[in-house]
Amino acid sequence: MEYRNAICYSGYREGQNPREGIYPTYQEIKEDLLILSHNWSALRLYDCGTHARLVLDVIRDEGLDFKVMLGADVAAEMNNPNCPWGAEFSEETLEKNRQHNKEEIDRLIELANAYPEIVGYVSVGNEASVEWTDHLISVEKLVEHVQKVKDSISQPVTFCENYVPWTYKLDALVEVIDFISLHTYPVWEYKTIDDALEYTKQNYRDVADRHPGKPVVITEAGWATASNGRGIEAWNASEELQAAYYDQLLQWTRDEKILTFVFEAFDEPWKGDNHPEEPEKHWGLFKVDRTPKLVMQSLYG
Repeated sequence: MEYRNAICYSGYREGQNPREGIYPTYQEIKEDLLILSHNWSALRLYDCGTHARLVLDVIRDEGLDFKVMLGADVAAEMNNPNCPWGAEFSEETLEKNRQHNKEEIDRLIELANAYPEIVGYVSVGNEASVEWTDHLISVEKLVEHVQKVKDSISQPVTFCENYVPWTYKLDALVEVIDFISLHTYPVWEYKTIDDALEYTKQNYRDVADRHPGKPVVITEAGWATASNGRGIEAWNASEELQAAYYDQLLQWTRDEKILTFVFEAFDEPWKGDNHPEEPEKHWGLFKVDRTPKLVMQSLYG
């Protein structure tokens, strides 16, 4: 996989929310991508809906130099009693989700073919097989999605997942994808900054060693800058720790030429619960008002 500076991007600002159908405008996305174009040339997107189409239009119409990893936003096709926040659904809901997923995969194919110079790689889903997910899909169905997509587009196809399932349950999926995409979050697993990079390296090695000969990239790695203690202890989330982890991560992945999508560009206040320090809201390298956090201040002033 070609090495580029890569970052995960969602453009939702204060008051915007994909669950409510409130999306950023063309001009807002253009503003974001002009900011990001100073330092990154690859973006990861998470769905094939209104937001993704706008991003692809902005890149094309403004002549920006980005390669995009386009992802399908897939919903639960199975109940998951292991999900801590609940993932039990009626059969009617699961059947609606299956239809949604079919349509989302069709949109993935449509957009990959409509923007062949921009969409460099596609993913058939995100964290849909890990034991705690609230949108569980069988490995057999993920294989089906990959085969359908590969029959329909020319770009490489992957699936984005926490590092753990790659080490024991996704062998059949590895056989059909073009490369493996893993997520690694030391701070979610109670690691300190002293242990963080070595833990990330071990996550990567565990997956790469199990699947020799298959390229492995990192599609999420980052550090939260605030927490209310939910899943991440408050003292272990700060701009200083984010900057330290980012610097270590980039030095290693650049030296090893590992394509790595940093999570993430901008804070997303729509995520998580209503608590302002909810950690899901605070992974951006930039605040929601687009001002740089400490990690970006040497580049962006």
